[in-house]
This record gives sequence, structure tokens and C-alpha cells, in this order.
Amino acid sequence: MTVRFVWKSACALLACGACLGVQAQQKEYPQPEAMTPGMSEYWTPQPPVVAPGDIRSNSAPSDAVVLFDGTDLSAWVSANGGEAAWPVRNGIFTVDKSKGDILTRQSFENFQLHLEWCVPENITGESQARGNSGIYLQDKYEIQILDGYRNETYVNGQVGSVYKQTPPLVNAMRRPGEWNVFDIIYSAPVFKKDGTYRIPPYVTVILNGVVLQNHTAILGTTEYIGFPRVVPHGAGPLRLQAHGDPSAPISFRNIWIREL
Repeated sequence: MTVRFVWKSACALLACGACLGVQAQQKEYPQPEAMTPGMSEYWTPQPPVVAPGDIRSNSAPSDAVVLFDGTDLSAWVSANGGEAAWPVRNGIFTVDKSKGDILTRQSFENFQLHLEWCVPENITGESQARGNSGIYLQDKYEIQILDGYRNETYVNGQVGSVYKQTPPLVNAMRRPGEWNVFDIIYSAPVFKKDGTYRIPPYVTVILNGVVLQNHTAILGTTEYIGFPRVVPHGAGPLRLQAHGDPSAPISFRNIWIREL
């Protein structure tokens, strides 16, 4: 009798559970709201409007700091002190190697830089002694300027290299006498308390519309002798190099920078 009672009770419980299960399955729950395009859109804040430069006149964007507009070097100073003394003629300025480097009066951190430069048509010399200069970012990290047209040199010293660190991906140099265009995007480093990089500087370099450096990490200062050093710093100026090689000096025009 006891066995029969237990069995009947168990069957009753199972039947009740099955019934409840059926009821639970039949219960209707609210369906999730169907996705619409607007659910993944947001409208504020709108980005600021920047008027691009006029392609016909090669002018700067509306929010750019113009560092050379063809008239004077008032945005620059001599690295030796005093006014920048490189000669300005016909809308361009030319390196005066006897006067030393020049630096921007203003200091920068993250930026987009545009500059145009030309190796003279009658250039002579070879390797590093041929149209040599450089643009130093934050006065610490050199992007090499050099006549790279049919002029072989060590690859981490070619035009567009992070000097003595990272060679360019390609050589996109125009022949002497033609203007070259650098567009450089730079992210300044972030330092730890001990002076090492938390985030290193990064640079993208485009020469004549061709990528030479693609978000390349800069390892430290670009030394002529020795290896990179990590030197803590804040905002810094741009420096244009008056290299001491014996070749004819190069010229610059249309330089502007956008702070990012």
C-alpha cells in the first residue's frame, strides 16, 4: 500500500509540474522593441566647421596658424637668438646655413603640419651631403628633409625617415627644381612620473600625397650619434635645420599648422 501511495503521489506531482510547464510556456511576455536607425545615432555635439583652403591658391584652412605666407619670417626666431634671418624673396624663403637653425615662436603639442620645400635644380653632392635639412617636431624629433631623387643613402636617413630610427615606407621624392609637399600628423608623448613614456610620440608623414610613415612610434630623441633618449618635455616649437653640408640650400613656402 505504501509503495502504491508514493507512486501515485509522484505521478500527481509530475503531472502538476507538466501542467505548470505548459502554462509557463503559454504565458506571453513583452517583445523587445524593434531596432530603428535612430537608436544608434546621436546628434550633439556637432563638430566645428572649418573652411578648407582654396585649392587654386593653395591657402591654409580657416583654423590654421600660418607660419609662412610668403611675406616674412615673423612667426620664426633664430636658434642663435634674435630674429630669423633667412632670406625671403618672391614668396619663398631659403636656408642661410651661416645663420643657423630657425624655430617657431609658438610652441605646439598635437598637430597637423603642412609645409612645402624645394631642392634647387642645380643641386650637387651625394648621400647626406645633398639638399639636407630637417623639420624637428617639438624641437626633439627630426623628420628628415633631403634630396632623395636618385640619391642613395642609409635608409633610416632618407627623406621622410624618423631620423636614425624608422625608414620611410617608400621614396616619393620629386626631381630637383620641383616642389615637394609634406603633410605631417603628430601626437605628443605622455610621460610617467619617472620620466619614461606612458604613451610615446606618434607621427604620420605624407610626402606628395604618398604615405611614408603610418602612425609610427617615435622611440626618443633623434640623435646624429648614438641612440634615442627619452627626455621629458611639454609643448615645444618646430625647428627647421640649417644643415652644414656643402650643397646649395633648399627653399620653403606655404607653411601652416593646425593644433589638434
